[in-house]
Amino acid sequence: MRSIISYLTLLGIKLLALIFFRFRVCWPNNHPELPWKDIRLIVFLNHTSLLEPLFVGILPNRFLRIMSKKLVAPGADKTLNRPLVGKIYRLFSPGIVSITRKRDNSWKQFMDSIAPDSVIGIVPEGRMKRANGLDLEGNKMTVRGGIADVLEELNHGKMIFALSGGLHHINIPGEGKIRLCKTIRMNVQLEDIATYRSMFPGAVGSTEWRKALLADMQRRLEQDVPLADN
Repeated sequence: MRSIISYLTLLGIKLLALIFFRFRVCWPNNHPELPWKDIRLIVFLNHTSLLEPLFVGILPNRFLRIMSKKLVAPGADKTLNRPLVGKIYRLFSPGIVSITRKRDNSWKQFMDSIAPDSVIGIVPEGRMKRANGLDLEGNKMTVRGGIADVLEELNHGKMIFALSGGLHHINIPGEGKIRLCKTIRMNVQLEDIATYRSMFPGAVGSTEWRKALLADMQRRLEQDVPLADN
């Protein structure tokens, strides 16, 4: 029953997204027909707004159905504790796990929630970019180590990098205003998980391997995201 409610919620968000916004997506080989049934990891880079569920507007319904059953994702406790936003996030993603910003037991609970057939969604920066291009504390946006933990555990299937053009032109964190009829941009990159893990020097899980992996994702964050709209 929970998966049915999640699926209907995702369809509702997709419908609203397609009605009120335009999408410009750069797909691998300029074609959206990806091996959706094999996707095990979605790495979302350039986190700028709580409205990012609008990106489900680019996904085929068959993958939304898979997500409604199998998606697990870490979510900031600060966000999930919000009365309205938290309920909406939990509604469309029953597998979301509340975590703190510390390396504590909440992260272990998320890692333990990953099943062999899970689809994992993660925002590796771990916080939102503000209008000045920095995080809430004035620090540069960087990829954090949690994504390396996840990829240590995965050894098969496909992963996609979902590179957002940003949503500040639609909604700025802390601002109540939502601007409609704007263009939402994304670049999608497809990787084989086993091949991607083997790209980096050192044994999987080693300090050398983790540093190289995070550096690759930081490069994608800084160089491969679409230009943001004003």
